[in-house]
Amino acid sequence: MNYFYWHRNDWSEEKLVTLFDLAIRTLAWGALCVYLHTQFSNSSESKFPNLLRVWWGSNFSISCYSLVIDILLYKEHVSLSVQSLVFDVVCVISGLFFIYVGFFGKKEGRNTVIEEPLLNCNGNAESNNSKGGTPVTPYSNAGIFSILTFSWMGPLIALGNQKTLDLEDVPELYKGDSVVGSFPNFRNKLEGECGADGRVTTFHLVKALIFSVWKEVGWTGLYAIFYTLASYVGPYLIDTFVQYLYGRRQFKNEGYALVSAFMVAKLVECLCLRHWIFKAQQAGVRIRAVLVTAIYNKGLTLSCQSKQGNTSGEIINFMTVDAERVGDFPYYMHEPWTIILQVGLALVILYINLGLAAIATLVATIVVMLANVPLGSLQEKFQEKLMESKDKRMKATSEILRNMRILKLQAWEMKFLSKINELRKTEAGWLRKFVYTSAMTSFVFWGAPTFVSVVTFVVCMLSGIPLESGKILSALATFRILQEPIYSLPDTISMIAQTKVSLDRIASFLSLDDLQPDVIENLPRGSSDTAIEIVDGNFSWDLSSPSPTLKDLNFKVCQGMRVAVCGTVGSGKSSLLSCILGEVPKISGTLKMCGTKAYVSQSPWIQSGKIEENILFGQEMDRERYERVLEACSLKKDLEILSFGDQTIIGERGINLSGGQKQRIQIARALYQDADIYLFDDPFSAVDAHTGSHLFKECLLGLLGSKTVIYVTHQVEFLPAADLILVMKDGRITQAGKFNDILNSGTDFMELVGAHAEALSVLNSAEVEPVEKISVSKEDAEFASTSGVVQNVEGTDVQKSKTDDLPKGQLVQEEEREKGRVGLSVYWKYITTAYGGALVPFILLAQVLFQVLQIGSNYWMAWATPVSEDVKPAVETSTLLTVYVALAVGSSFCILFRSMFLATAGYKTASLLFSKMHLCIFRAPMSFFDATPSGRILNRASTDQNVVDLNMPGRIGALANSMIQLLGIIAVMSQVAWQVFIIFIPVIAICIWLQQYYISSARELARLVGVCKAPVIQHFAETISGSTTIRSFDQESRFRDTNMKLMDGYGRPKFHTAAAMEWLCFRLDMLSSITFGFCLVFLISIPAGVIDPGKIISVERLLQYTTIPSEPPLVIESNQPDRSWPLLGKVDIHDLQVRYAPHMPLVLRGITCSFPGGMKTGVVGRTGSGKSTLIQTLFRIVDPASGQILIDGIDISSIGLHDLRSRLSIIPQDPTMFEGTVRSNLDPLEEYRDEQIWEALDKCQLGDEVRGKEGKLDSTVSENGENWSMGQRQLVCLGRVLLKKSKVLVLDEATASVDTATDNLIQQTLRQHFTDCTVITIAHRITSVLDSDMVLLLSHGLIEEYDSPATLLENKSSSFAQLVAEYTMRSNSSFE
Repeated sequence: MNYFYWHRNDWSEEKLVTLFDLAIRTLAWGALCVYLHTQFSNSSESKFPNLLRVWWGSNFSISCYSLVIDILLYKEHVSLSVQSLVFDVVCVISGLFFIYVGFFGKKEGRNTVIEEPLLNCNGNAESNNSKGGTPVTPYSNAGIFSILTFSWMGPLIALGNQKTLDLEDVPELYKGDSVVGSFPNFRNKLEGECGADGRVTTFHLVKALIFSVWKEVGWTGLYAIFYTLASYVGPYLIDTFVQYLYGRRQFKNEGYALVSAFMVAKLVECLCLRHWIFKAQQAGVRIRAVLVTAIYNKGLTLSCQSKQGNTSGEIINFMTVDAERVGDFPYYMHEPWTIILQVGLALVILYINLGLAAIATLVATIVVMLANVPLGSLQEKFQEKLMESKDKRMKATSEILRNMRILKLQAWEMKFLSKINELRKTEAGWLRKFVYTSAMTSFVFWGAPTFVSVVTFVVCMLSGIPLESGKILSALATFRILQEPIYSLPDTISMIAQTKVSLDRIASFLSLDDLQPDVIENLPRGSSDTAIEIVDGNFSWDLSSPSPTLKDLNFKVCQGMRVAVCGTVGSGKSSLLSCILGEVPKISGTLKMCGTKAYVSQSPWIQSGKIEENILFGQEMDRERYERVLEACSLKKDLEILSFGDQTIIGERGINLSGGQKQRIQIARALYQDADIYLFDDPFSAVDAHTGSHLFKECLLGLLGSKTVIYVTHQVEFLPAADLILVMKDGRITQAGKFNDILNSGTDFMELVGAHAEALSVLNSAEVEPVEKISVSKEDAEFASTSGVVQNVEGTDVQKSKTDDLPKGQLVQEEEREKGRVGLSVYWKYITTAYGGALVPFILLAQVLFQVLQIGSNYWMAWATPVSEDVKPAVETSTLLTVYVALAVGSSFCILFRSMFLATAGYKTASLLFSKMHLCIFRAPMSFFDATPSGRILNRASTDQNVVDLNMPGRIGALANSMIQLLGIIAVMSQVAWQVFIIFIPVIAICIWLQQYYISSARELARLVGVCKAPVIQHFAETISGSTTIRSFDQESRFRDTNMKLMDGYGRPKFHTAAAMEWLCFRLDMLSSITFGFCLVFLISIPAGVIDPGKIISVERLLQYTTIPSEPPLVIESNQPDRSWPLLGKVDIHDLQVRYAPHMPLVLRGITCSFPGGMKTGVVGRTGSGKSTLIQTLFRIVDPASGQILIDGIDISSIGLHDLRSRLSIIPQDPTMFEGTVRSNLDPLEEYRDEQIWEALDKCQLGDEVRGKEGKLDSTVSENGENWSMGQRQLVCLGRVLLKKSKVLVLDEATASVDTATDNLIQQTLRQHFTDCTVITIAHRITSVLDSDMVLLLSHGLIEEYDSPATLLENKSSSFAQLVAEYTMRSNSSFE
């Protein structure tokens, strides 16, 4: 417009030249932009072209020349237009920037998230900027401008706006941030710090962590300094600005200079803050990853004793809570010293404005900060107690989830839920103290700036320092900035306290004892004929115990020998194998081993994943060997029946396989390894007689014929095939030699063989002639998922960086996550959970009043003070201060009420959500646990619950605070300068649009963070439980690599969530800086509360688990059976059809039969014939598709689950003990007296064992009962049913884990004490069912035979007669 004005008033040549100059520049830069966009957008060059760099260089030179001329002319007092000066300054700055980009910067790579080549034609598996098919984050090769503005996040945010983001859309971390790149440096530094003794202290850990992120620490420190300096430019210049407005100008164009200074300071402040936060989060991702990896690696090498002190639940807490917290700390790292810097700068500004009154400010600030010391130490104490109680709760939760099936069968789940609730009550007590202490801290510090300003102004009044409006406004602005360090101090102190607690816990865990490295002396492979030799060996699980677990061991095993280990329950057989594996601490003696080893544990350890992966266990596929192994382990038939064959995904802990199938997969895993030495811990007990014979013949005598094999067994018939038999008793080898040599040389072996002979005599009394040799058929039976529903959902193999497309129908589903926007209902449910939302209006009212009083007090001080000394004040100084103090006290009390209400509402909400979610989990049907890995449930119970406990109330409060603050500012601005709305309205519109554009990506990234965490936890829990197996196969390095991959999978969405947040905040900051109304500066405080969807996702995830479909009611009041029911125990089954899910085939296909009351019925059949399914239906773990079961004439589906399950007894296939005491294991519901418990212990032959323990009935049982042998655990289960004395008793392969003598003893006890009860026995040992009154033989889900054993045996062609003949043949044959 100016130039058109010139045209009307005759143009001068100078003006004409200026106009042309501007026009040509505009055209040139426009042409350059078009050229750049078209010519170089598809170029793969990493540098910019030379022509362009010459252009930028010459442009910079001309701009510098122009600026120098301007300065010289100004010195000569030649008047210049301000526009020219500003224009030349801008040109020099932009020219400098282009020079940097042109000569030092790199052009960004094009292969970003949404621009991947359709086909990788060159056949390279990995391009140089992608790892495993997923592109590496554009951050790794972004240019300086892109990094400054976070533009490298643009493609991902654009993609998230078009579709729902999935993990494969999120780029890989670049090497420096990935755990693979950063962990080796951390480990080396930590090892270097710890020195020879290897003890990790907190100091060592902190040094190693800082070393691994020192660059980020340096950068964030630099950003913190510049941010702090820039933030004080405003308060420093306000007085000058006010004086300028009142017409006191010190030089020409002072106004422009002031506005420029404000602008530049604002831009520097914005850039530094955004990059400070981002770099801190980047360091956090790395710290979290290296800590979790260190904890995981430690978990793999922990000694048994250390493991007993730290259960898997506690160790998982180190990963989920402690490592997370330390990862959040880098943001707070610089706070302590920046607080000192900020207070120092504030005092300098106050001294310039108010003179010596600044000393009063310093004293007041110190008083406020000191007031925080006792609160801070209280917070640290409460935090520590809170973490301890959380550990206990997580430990119990983890154990309960593992054993949920037993709890449901025994009708104990509500008792154990009340145990969890008790633990939570203790935790909630500390939580309540913690949140109320935080509320008090919040009150102290929100009141602090007001207190400081009151003290300062009173001192000014008393000492006669004049108060002018400019100085007052400058002081108020300074106090406002001083608020920040004072506000953030409680947070910082609390964060330092929490982080210190977490670091102490992690350091003490990392310095626990590892397995002794020198237990085994490994000889080079093939260097000796001796495979294993132990000389004078004494070993003990507990080194402090006076009597060792294994004593005076002396034996030698040559290469290729078969060694059998036998003995009664608890004699130390499994400990002997563990000792050979190097798991048991050595007291004295030597143990030499030559060759690689493979191990099959007594209780199967199966990884969740494909069956094929479980068998290969890290080895390459050799199809021929693989087929041979499947054949030998009788797995062919099972795999044919499965819809996906060996690609079937196994649920957690092999939940969708029968006991026999798990054991055979374990054996197949060992066989496939092709090791030199094989250790078998009684693997044949979990399979039926026919399969056991087949496995022994094909595996031990066939494939492993030339290998060294040591096998523990209770089956006497497998002993003659051994070259050496070791008979164990009380931890000693009492006899050693070949079968016939030791048969007559001692009593221990005679007892075992005698018990076997006694069992066989039952067979002989039935006068069975062995049938002609029966071929060991491979028709092993139809596969039936003995537990667990296979749901029609997509499964995901999360351990791979790219997701395999798995067919539908797999058991383990991809973790469910909501998609799209976080529903308002989530926010609504959260704020209305506590007291129906009654406290919300009070919280809002307190916040509104606080804002009104704050604005009022500032307005009062500005209005009532004069502009300068020579102007008369509007009111007396005493009135001025009295009103100000009254307003200040009022605003402080508003904050106190807000903090207290917020803490109360947050605490109550967290408690209610906890109770609701846990009740739903405990009442969920068994199918839910079969299809949901416990990692997912534990993730919600720890991480998400932690967020709801500690973070959500603050977030919701900050959101309300930001909104009310913004409304207050708008109200003030509308009164003072309404014209600002011309800019304000479009800027708000752009802000809202930016938020909407960003939110879809941010929300899905936050959800992916939650989803990617569960696999890390699950993999860790699996590793801890299978660490012995992993070590025995020397597979530690592979498991460590998998953990690193999973950790990086979790780090990817975490890193990009942080970047997405800064992308938005940077743009909003820029808008506010450009608009430069003070009003919009506060708009920036919105993102912290409103637009971070990460925390509210935790509420969403907890709410998901409050809607799990429930089992049928526990008690139906209108239909409760009599207390004496069942009186007879008669079980009638009518046309029973059962399937595990609506879309799956029937497992039981129409069974009709009656089990007479008070009689013993044996249920037999090949693996997978439906035996266990029948039992599960009897207990209503699965409800029938049609048909019914009546017990004493009552339909079991018409009564409550607890009424049914509490009247039946079961000894399950997997003997389970819980952490606690002997008493709590036998009588968790606390229904019986001590005398009754002792009586039951004596009946099940454990009385003397328990009396020998120090604590008697209160002696401790460790996690999973690991300090009791498998056989002893089985006897404890027998003790439970002897206490309960139910009319109907089910034995589900109850004697699988005990030797024949103990089996006979159990059978005798049952005959003696359950004479008038209905006993239903599922057994693999035929002798266990031979003395039954009736035998039910199942095949393919149908009844094949049902009659008394004598009648069935008379018919030589009956299937039962053939099974017995097989068993007899096996028992009489020696497999030699």
